Amino acid sequence: MQLYNSLTHKKEEFVPHTPGKVGMYTCGPTVYHFAHIGNLRTYIMEDILDRYLRYAGYDVTRVMNITDVGHLTGDTDTGEDKMLQGAKREHKTVLEIAKYYTDAFFEDCRKLRIRTPDHVQPATGCIEDFIRVISSLLEKGYAYQAGGNIYFDTSKLEKYYVFHGFREEDLAVGVRDGVEEDRNKRNQADFVLWFTKSKFDNQELKWNSPWGLGYPGWHIECSCISMKYLGEYLDIHCGGIDNAFPHHTNEIAQSEAYVGHPWCSYWFHVLHLNTASGKMSKSKGEFLTVSLLESKGYDPLEYRYFCLQSHYRKSLVFTYENLDNAAVAYRKLKAKIAALTPVAGEAYDEAGAAPLKAAFCAALDNDINTSLAITAVYDVLKAPVNATTKLALIEDFDRVLALDLTAPAAEEKKPAQTQSGALDAASIEAAIAARAEAKKAKNYAEADRIRAELAAQGVTLTDTPNGTTYTVG
Repeated sequence: MQLYNSLTHKKEEFVPHTPGKVGMYTCGPTVYHFAHIGNLRTYIMEDILDRYLRYAGYDVTRVMNITDVGHLTGDTDTGEDKMLQGAKREHKTVLEIAKYYTDAFFEDCRKLRIRTPDHVQPATGCIEDFIRVISSLLEKGYAYQAGGNIYFDTSKLEKYYVFHGFREEDLAVGVRDGVEEDRNKRNQADFVLWFTKSKFDNQELKWNSPWGLGYPGWHIECSCISMKYLGEYLDIHCGGIDNAFPHHTNEIAQSEAYVGHPWCSYWFHVLHLNTASGKMSKSKGEFLTVSLLESKGYDPLEYRYFCLQSHYRKSLVFTYENLDNAAVAYRKLKAKIAALTPVAGEAYDEAGAAPLKAAFCAALDNDINTSLAITAVYDVLKAPVNATTKLALIEDFDRVLALDLTAPAAEEKKPAQTQSGALDAASIEAAIAARAEAKKAKNYAEADRIRAELAAQGVTLTDTPNGTTYTVG
């Protein structure tokens, strides 16, 4: 299996530290607001990696943090805590905000069929771990106290900017947005491990520490939570590309200073989901959530399919037109699979299945190429093997793709309606495709049922020599 390693900027053969076992860490959400679909693209692609490693026979332990304290609005220790920002916005406590949005995040994951990691750890549950590691970094000379806060000293490292070719002068105050002067820092690249009342005295969550009442910085969370469950050697660290600097850069710095050896072998970064106007954000434009897509008539799995059509290392542009195209393709695929009719006593064709399964695995072995993996599903439908074999292969592939491909046709959702109450074009086209597949399989009762259901919702079908057309109203 070849994976692109963001640390070395090349594809590498994946070799875990312990043969047969994989320790995988996922940067979890900061639970101050709903996750937008750009955030969730990252979790979908990480889920595919997790599922495929298990499919390939590895014993995977996956860990995710929940950031419920310490993540400031500026990733370089500036601004206020995002959790406090959310609490102020909704006039609730930080813990109430954290509970609500953690539950909402995992509900979105359920709808998108994203597996829950083996260990999910809120940062507020590991304060003693943070204090222990920070104390060790102070003892080893990698950290210092200034102005009441504890900082990591990046000047003690041979190389700090491991993901990018930054120079120290590039981060000088005023040179780029988001960098504010902190006179307590010895070096501008230094970062906070522990805040005290000298910074943000209005912080709601605070703990006693050897350095005074305070709370942890964002970066120390992931290092400590990873080591708590996975030990001193981590195989794969996942996250969005925007976390590479400073968050993951700082994780490497403090983790390797603490353990005294290389920490994580492979870094798996997912590129952005963009809108036509640029990077998706929670602060500008329409706030695109799973719930919003559902309100517009989309099945969350149509969005998952949309994501899987593109490689995780390519930026993906979201428009409703692009999503509509994916939705139609997904529904047609489901209809074709639902129309497969095994014959009683039909045997699984092992010889015919072998090259089809090999093609599926080859796609995912090539740096998790989900687009080619979906092509492998279509190749199964076209292959000269019987329906029993096709269904078995598709069900097997769906252990990784998690698109609910073999769900019975009776479980298909009714054609979706827009917020105005009218059927959307994608739903009608998908229903027409399902009816065509039913007629092809000589399942005329199902074809008539689809026609009647559309008619009841104001859609009239007309069969012509060139295909089926429709009118609404």
